[in-house]
Amino acid sequence: MKTSAEADFRAFVVSRWPRMLRTARLLTGHHHDAEDLVQAALAKAYVKWERIQRTDDPNAYVWRIMINANVDRLRRTRAREWLTTRFPETAAPDRTEGVAERSALVQALDRLPPRQRAVIVLRYLEDRTESEVARLLGTRIGTVRSHCARALRRLRGEPGVAREPAGASANGRAARGTPKEPRP
Repeated sequence: MKTSAEADFRAFVVSRWPRMLRTARLLTGHHHDAEDLVQAALAKAYVKWERIQRTDDPNAYVWRIMINANVDRLRRTRAREWLTTRFPETAAPDRTEGVAERSALVQALDRLPPRQRAVIVLRYLEDRTESEVARLLGTRIGTVRSHCARALRRLRGEPGVAREPAGASANGRAARGTPKEPRP
Protein backbone atom coordinates (compact mmCIF):
# COMPACT_ATOMS: atom_id res chain seq x y z
CA MET A 1 0.00 0.00 0.00
CA LYS A 2 1.11 3.53 -0.75
CA THR A 3 1.37 5.95 2.10
CA SER A 4 -0.26 9.33 2.03
CA ALA A 5 3.15 10.99 1.64
CA GLU A 6 3.96 8.88 -1.42
CA ALA A 7 0.63 9.71 -3.00
CA ASP A 8 1.17 13.41 -2.28
CA PHE A 9 4.66 13.29 -3.76
CA ARG A 10 3.39 11.49 -6.88
CA ALA A 11 0.69 14.16 -7.33
CA PHE A 12 3.32 16.88 -6.84
CA VAL A 13 5.57 15.37 -9.52
CA VAL A 14 2.74 14.90 -12.00
CA SER A 15 1.58 18.50 -11.60
CA ARG A 16 5.05 20.13 -11.64
CA TRP A 17 7.00 17.95 -14.11
CA PRO A 18 6.32 19.93 -17.34
CA ARG A 19 7.16 23.31 -15.83
CA MET A 20 10.23 22.00 -14.00
CA LEU A 21 11.46 20.33 -17.19
CA ARG A 22 10.99 23.53 -19.18
CA THR A 23 12.90 25.57 -16.61
CA ALA A 24 15.63 22.94 -16.37
CA ARG A 25 15.92 22.97 -20.18
CA LEU A 26 16.47 26.71 -20.09
CA LEU A 27 18.98 26.40 -17.25
CA THR A 28 21.01 23.56 -18.81
CA GLY A 29 20.64 24.24 -22.52
CA HIS A 30 20.08 20.54 -23.31
CA HIS A 31 16.97 18.38 -23.06
CA HIS A 32 18.78 15.31 -21.68
CA ASP A 33 20.67 17.35 -19.07
CA ALA A 34 17.35 18.96 -18.12
CA GLU A 35 15.71 15.59 -17.54
CA ASP A 36 18.67 14.48 -15.44
CA LEU A 37 18.52 17.70 -13.43
CA VAL A 38 14.79 17.42 -12.69
CA GLN A 39 15.12 13.75 -11.79
CA ALA A 40 18.04 14.47 -9.46
CA ALA A 41 16.12 17.29 -7.79
CA LEU A 42 13.02 15.15 -7.37
CA ALA A 43 15.08 12.27 -5.99
CA LYS A 44 16.51 14.59 -3.33
CA ALA A 45 13.03 15.93 -2.61
CA TYR A 46 11.56 12.44 -2.28
CA VAL A 47 13.99 11.57 0.51
CA LYS A 48 12.93 14.69 2.46
CA TRP A 49 9.31 14.83 1.28
CA GLU A 50 7.62 14.57 4.68
CA ARG A 51 9.73 17.45 5.98
CA ILE A 52 9.23 19.45 2.75
CA GLN A 53 5.45 19.13 3.07
CA ARG A 54 5.59 20.86 6.46
CA THR A 55 7.31 23.95 5.01
CA ASP A 56 5.41 27.11 4.07
CA ASP A 57 6.00 26.58 0.35
CA PRO A 58 6.96 23.04 -0.74
CA ASN A 59 7.03 24.14 -4.38
CA ALA A 60 9.71 26.78 -3.70
CA TYR A 61 11.71 24.27 -1.66
CA VAL A 62 11.84 21.79 -4.55
CA TRP A 63 12.67 24.54 -7.07
CA ARG A 64 15.54 25.62 -4.85
CA ILE A 65 16.81 22.03 -4.77
CA MET A 66 16.75 22.01 -8.58
CA ILE A 67 18.57 25.35 -8.90
CA ASN A 68 21.23 24.30 -6.41
CA ALA A 69 21.66 20.96 -8.19
CA ASN A 70 22.21 22.85 -11.44
CA VAL A 71 24.87 25.09 -9.88
CA ASP A 72 26.60 21.99 -8.48
CA ARG A 73 26.39 20.33 -11.90
CA LEU A 74 28.01 23.35 -13.55
CA ARG A 75 30.83 23.39 -11.00
CA ARG A 76 31.64 19.76 -11.73
CA THR A 77 31.26 20.18 -15.50
CA ARG A 78 33.45 23.25 -15.81
CA ALA A 79 36.38 21.50 -14.19
CA ARG A 80 36.37 18.74 -16.82
CA GLU A 81 35.43 20.53 -20.04
CA TRP A 82 37.44 22.77 -22.33
CA LEU A 83 35.43 25.87 -23.14
CA THR A 84 35.81 27.27 -26.64
CA THR A 85 34.00 29.72 -28.88
CA ARG A 86 34.10 27.38 -31.88
CA PHE A 87 32.15 24.19 -32.39
CA PRO A 88 34.05 21.21 -33.83
CA GLU A 89 31.45 20.77 -36.55
CA THR A 90 29.35 23.23 -38.48
CA ALA A 91 25.72 23.51 -37.49
CA ALA A 92 23.06 22.75 -40.08
CA PRO A 93 20.55 25.58 -40.48
CA ASP A 94 17.19 24.99 -38.87
CA ARG A 95 14.14 25.17 -41.09
CA THR A 96 11.69 26.27 -38.45
CA GLU A 97 11.65 29.69 -36.92
CA GLY A 98 10.72 28.40 -33.47
CA VAL A 99 13.75 26.17 -33.25
CA ALA A 100 16.01 29.01 -34.39
CA GLU A 101 14.59 31.35 -31.76
CA ARG A 102 14.96 28.74 -29.04
CA SER A 103 18.53 28.07 -30.13
CA ALA A 104 19.34 31.78 -30.03
CA LEU A 105 17.81 32.02 -26.56
CA VAL A 106 19.83 29.07 -25.27
CA GLN A 107 23.04 30.47 -26.78
CA ALA A 108 22.39 33.85 -25.19
CA LEU A 109 21.73 32.21 -21.83
CA ASP A 110 24.94 30.16 -22.17
CA ARG A 111 26.94 33.39 -22.10
CA LEU A 112 25.72 34.19 -18.59
CA PRO A 113 27.20 32.99 -15.30
CA PRO A 114 24.98 30.46 -13.45
CA ARG A 115 23.41 32.90 -10.96
CA GLN A 116 22.60 35.53 -13.61
CA ARG A 117 21.21 32.82 -15.85
CA ALA A 118 19.02 31.51 -13.04
CA VAL A 119 17.70 35.03 -12.35
CA ILE A 120 16.86 35.65 -16.03
CA VAL A 121 15.20 32.25 -16.47
CA LEU A 122 13.11 32.55 -13.32
CA ARG A 123 12.29 36.24 -13.71
CA TYR A 124 11.43 36.48 -17.40
CA LEU A 125 10.93 32.99 -18.79
CA GLU A 126 9.13 31.62 -15.73
CA ASP A 127 7.41 34.98 -15.12
CA ARG A 128 8.20 35.06 -11.42
CA THR A 129 8.34 38.19 -9.27
CA GLU A 130 11.61 39.54 -7.90
CA SER A 131 10.63 38.43 -4.41
CA GLU A 132 9.88 34.88 -5.63
CA VAL A 133 13.23 34.72 -7.41
CA ALA A 134 15.00 36.02 -4.31
CA ARG A 135 13.30 33.41 -2.16
CA LEU A 136 14.10 30.60 -4.60
CA LEU A 137 17.75 31.60 -4.84
CA GLY A 138 18.08 32.33 -1.12
CA THR A 139 19.18 35.91 -1.64
CA ARG A 140 17.88 39.45 -1.33
CA ILE A 141 15.74 41.31 -3.85
CA GLY A 142 18.55 43.83 -4.42
CA THR A 143 20.88 41.01 -5.41
CA VAL A 144 18.27 39.70 -7.84
CA ARG A 145 17.95 43.17 -9.35
CA SER A 146 21.72 43.61 -9.76
CA HIS A 147 22.13 40.13 -11.29
CA CYS A 148 19.25 40.91 -13.61
CA ALA A 149 20.68 44.28 -14.68
CA ARG A 150 24.13 42.80 -15.35
CA ALA A 151 22.67 39.88 -17.27
CA LEU A 152 20.49 42.13 -19.43
CA ARG A 153 23.47 44.39 -20.22
CA ARG A 154 25.49 41.35 -21.23
CA LEU A 155 22.64 39.94 -23.35
CA ARG A 156 22.23 43.29 -25.10
CA GLY A 157 25.96 43.38 -25.80
CA GLU A 158 26.42 46.83 -24.32
CA PRO A 159 30.01 48.13 -24.42
CA GLY A 160 32.04 47.90 -21.25
CA VAL A 161 30.51 44.63 -20.12
CA ALA A 162 33.31 42.12 -19.78
CA ARG A 163 32.68 38.42 -19.52
CA GLU A 164 33.27 37.16 -16.00
CA PRO A 165 35.50 34.13 -15.68
CA ALA A 166 33.82 30.95 -14.44
CA GLY A 167 33.46 31.02 -10.68
CA ALA A 168 33.84 34.81 -10.33
CA SER A 169 31.30 36.39 -8.08
CA ALA A 170 29.20 39.32 -9.21
CA ASN A 171 30.78 41.43 -6.45
CA GLY A 172 34.32 40.16 -7.10
CA ARG A 173 37.32 41.72 -8.85
CA ALA A 174 36.23 40.43 -12.26
CA ALA A 175 32.96 42.39 -12.06
CA ARG A 176 34.78 45.60 -11.06
CA GLY A 177 37.54 45.12 -13.62
CA THR A 178 40.30 45.67 -11.05
CA PRO A 179 43.41 43.54 -11.20
CA LYS A 180 44.30 41.09 -8.47
CA GLU A 181 46.70 42.45 -5.86
CA PRO A 182 50.05 40.61 -5.77
CA ARG A 183 50.79 38.77 -2.56
CA PRO A 184 53.82 39.90 -0.50
